[in-house]
Amino acid sequence: MRLALIMSLAFILASSNIFGQTRMITGKVINENLEAISEVRIKNSDTVLLGKTDTEGKFTIEIPTTTKTLLFSWIGYEWKSIKLSANCDTLEIILMYNAIYDYISLKKIDKLRMKRFEKLPELYSEAYKRGIFINQLPCYEQKFNPIGKK
Repeated sequence: MRLALIMSLAFILASSNIFGQTRMITGKVINENLEAISEVRIKNSDTVLLGKTDTEGKFTIEIPTTTKTLLFSWIGYEWKSIKLSANCDTLEIILMYNAIYDYISLKKIDKLRMKRFEKLPELYSEAYKRGIFINQLPCYEQKFNPIGKK
């Protein structure tokens, strides 16, 4: 009897560690023209595919609670790396176009890219005003990643 009780207790404790180890993330991905992007790939920091967006740019993925970074990529767009916060379960992402710059230095390219990157908060606000996004501010961190050396 006592052994059965101990085994039952051990099973309950072991199974309680299994549950709650993942979280659901939902969201939407748009471009700089505030248009939905379908088929965007969503990956973890090890570039393992976690999911992709539907025809309306929406997605739902289940990730381990240990996942802190997500990558968003698609043809013709720059990769976006975001750092998740603990209470962030709805992501609304704006991908920048992957422009081709001919005959200029990497420093100049980064300057042009930075100018577009700095407009993202304004675009996010506009998407919220138009009802494209449901959150007034993003709940994740993003940093500018230069191409050229600093």
